Amino acid sequence: MKQVTAILIGAGQRGMNVYADYALRHPDELRFVAVAEPDERRRNTFCALHGIGPENAFESFEALLDRPPLSDLALVCTQDNMHVRPARLALARGYHVLCEKPISKDPAECVELGALARQCDKNLTICHVLRYSPFFREIKRLLDGGAIGTLIHTSLTEHVGYWHFAHSFARGNWRSAERSSPMILQKSCHDMDMLLWMQGEPCVRVSSFGSLSYFNEAHAPAGSQPRCKGCAAAKDCPYDAYRIYLGRTEPFTRYLRQVVSSNPDSDAAVAEALDTGDYGRCVFHCDNDVVDHQTVNLEFQSGATASFVMCAFNSPGGRTIELMGTRGQIVGDMEAGDIACTDFLTGETASMHIETPADGHGGSDDEMMKAVVESVRRGEATPSAADVSVMSHLMALAAEESRLTGRMVSMEAFARRSAES
Repeated sequence: MKQVTAILIGAGQRGMNVYADYALRHPDELRFVAVAEPDERRRNTFCALHGIGPENAFESFEALLDRPPLSDLALVCTQDNMHVRPARLALARGYHVLCEKPISKDPAECVELGALARQCDKNLTICHVLRYSPFFREIKRLLDGGAIGTLIHTSLTEHVGYWHFAHSFARGNWRSAERSSPMILQKSCHDMDMLLWMQGEPCVRVSSFGSLSYFNEAHAPAGSQPRCKGCAAAKDCPYDAYRIYLGRTEPFTRYLRQVVSSNPDSDAAVAEALDTGDYGRCVFHCDNDVVDHQTVNLEFQSGATASFVMCAFNSPGGRTIELMGTRGQIVGDMEAGDIACTDFLTGETASMHIETPADGHGGSDDEMMKAVVESVRRGEATPSAADVSVMSHLMALAAEESRLTGRMVSMEAFARRSAES
């Protein structure tokens, strides 16, 4: 079995702690040989974990990609607005590329990168990890097997979670559509991709509604202040930073603390980071502008429809889905791993439970890395290759256009404009 070699561009939480961690647990399958990361601490940590010498550690992706190819695969895991340039250079250099989503908030760049991958004859995989989820793959198997006849409507809800929104989208790196990308793209292009995959045919029209309705100064509690430290309103505020990062014991707490502090196991270090850093700010006094709830309506080529809801105001709960067909329906809860399939003819409901890990998008992250490694070995496309991923990006961006303009968007016209611009 050939070991695949890789370089990492951007040693952040997803790149270093999720995707590259696969190599540490499966060293016979994947090995990292170089890294580009401007943060010296992160760069050094990654090198120590993967046994990379200083000659293959770079501050910039330009310096790394200026050299002859060092590996089979390049992982592009930079911030949202920095994916296209390193991906473009890596493809031109002869690397297969795994690119974190979203590709770009510019639809023309999404189309361009997909075309470049075809020209270079290299695999460009987008991290639409839910395509690899055991939960969604089972639902897709039921659909393709005719379990509910012809699919007429799908309802999908993403339960972002109050603490997740506060962490990532009020205080965190993804709080600004300008600096990052619109919420529907960066958080929910996964969901557009799921709906496209489940339906199995082109989307023709999109409409959307949503806003930033709560996480703003108009809803700041009386007595609140710019930072949580010493805030008089903290005792009655579920979004208090010290309560979220220091007062909870759920498994996700360590993930959050890894982002807040370089020493996540130390309460003192985390508290010190909250005292002065972004994650100690009041969620009602941040410079955030992405929506905290949004709905999207989709019409497909056959006339089938789908609806999607993204909302911050819930307990962290993953995704729930209902698929309604001519002969039955499927109801699923990704977080619980439960799927129920009802047959209209017999009236019987078959229930199944999909065992999935509590983290890693329900096992999707590992399954994606396994598929990417295999695709490099065989020279075959992955389930989330750019050809299919570009369209779900365009659906998300068309939804954002609809939300901002109040008009329904034709996908044919939107895709044409994107290709021509």
